Amino acid sequence: MPSIIGRFLGGGVILIVIVLLIIFFSFVPIRLWITAFFSGVKIKISTLIGMRLRRVRPAKIVNPLIKATKAGLDLNIESMEAHYLAGGNVNTLVDALIAAERANIPLQFERGAAIDLAGRNVLEAVQVSVNPKVIETPNISAVAQDGIEVIVKAKVTVRANIDRLVGGAGEETIIARVGEGIVTTVGSSTTYKAVLENPDSISKVVLEKGLDSGTAFEILSIDIADVDVARNIGARLQTDQAEADKRIAEAKASERRAMALAREQEMKAEVEAMRAKVVEAESEVPLAIAQAFKDGNLGVLDYYKIKNISSDTDMREAIAKISDPNKNKQENK
Repeated sequence: MPSIIGRFLGGGVILIVIVLLIIFFSFVPIRLWITAFFSGVKIKISTLIGMRLRRVRPAKIVNPLIKATKAGLDLNIESMEAHYLAGGNVNTLVDALIAAERANIPLQFERGAAIDLAGRNVLEAVQVSVNPKVIETPNISAVAQDGIEVIVKAKVTVRANIDRLVGGAGEETIIARVGEGIVTTVGSSTTYKAVLENPDSISKVVLEKGLDSGTAFEILSIDIADVDVARNIGARLQTDQAEADKRIAEAKASERRAMALAREQEMKAEVEAMRAKVVEAESEVPLAIAQAFKDGNLGVLDYYKIKNISSDTDMREAIAKISDPNKNKQENK
């Protein structure tokens, strides 16, 4: 019985030891420490445990440190860990420092960390400093003084400026400034033929303006890749202006026509009113004659004289109508 209990206790102790060893080796990166030791990087196991406690993956710090040590760089592991905790990419930063060291570009760890935390690719910046980059602008439309539109496409060769990567403008600003310079240069040309004959004048004028000021790049050259002649903007503007003037004149003529028609209608209304008054007055003549008979102011002979005069007048009007047929047609209309 005691032998069975002893065996059970002995097996339990061994199991506990095995579990503890598994927990220890899973928490403490012994393999990573051995790799660092044989790579010439002196790092304590307690430091690796501290990284685990600070929720830092030791491999993200130790592997770049091994790479930097092999490249001859002397980096502080605490600074690397601080950069990792700040959200930076330690591996990319170390690669950039190594590339800068090989290219004799002065780049300190703090400066590179600031560039990386600013959201820029510090490794790409170092590579562009060594191998200049070509930025191709889109088609830029500009109009010369003779009204001819010119389409220009340029290629801008730039080199990254490490000192201005933090706070400096990017490629979009370079493209916008180059486009502005092209538009200004073409717009100051008296004719589009001058632009076609000497496109280098555009790049010379644009380069003299210092367009890389305040940017993260240094412009090395501006090459005009293509120049095409497009529309005649001046003639089109003149045509549009003539069409607009025509529409204005038509509108004014329509306004005058409408006013004339309105005036004609007013005059017709006045004539009709006058005719109505005449008819009304004529309708009162028999009443006035009757009243004159009653009052003794008008005799029978006088009345017949008036009738004779009226008949004579009607006869003359009838004769006049017969002698002037054109007038009859107009009156019938």
